[in-house]
Amino acid sequence: MMAAIPGFFASGHAADLILAVLAIEFAWLVRRGNKPLDVALALGPAVFIVLALRAALTGADWPLIALPLALSFPVHIADLRRRRMLASRLRG
Repeated sequence: MMAAIPGFFASGHAADLILAVLAIEFAWLVRRGNKPLDVALALGPAVFIVLALRAALTGADWPLIALPLALSFPVHIADLRRRRMLASRLRG
């Protein structure tokens, strides 16, 4: 059993599992009445970071690791702006 763990990570399947959990979380949050765009902005940075992790685990070239990491930042900023706008509406 323990011998399989290094292969699980080296193959990128650990990242795949995390991405599957994030997809389930997305579906669950939308089903509970959250707007899909709001949920996508909240979970998007994590998705991009896990995609970068997967690329790194599988030995991808550095641009394929750097690109999703770089993309996570503007999505994170968009989420923060959305949250700030929502909070200011609630304060009146």
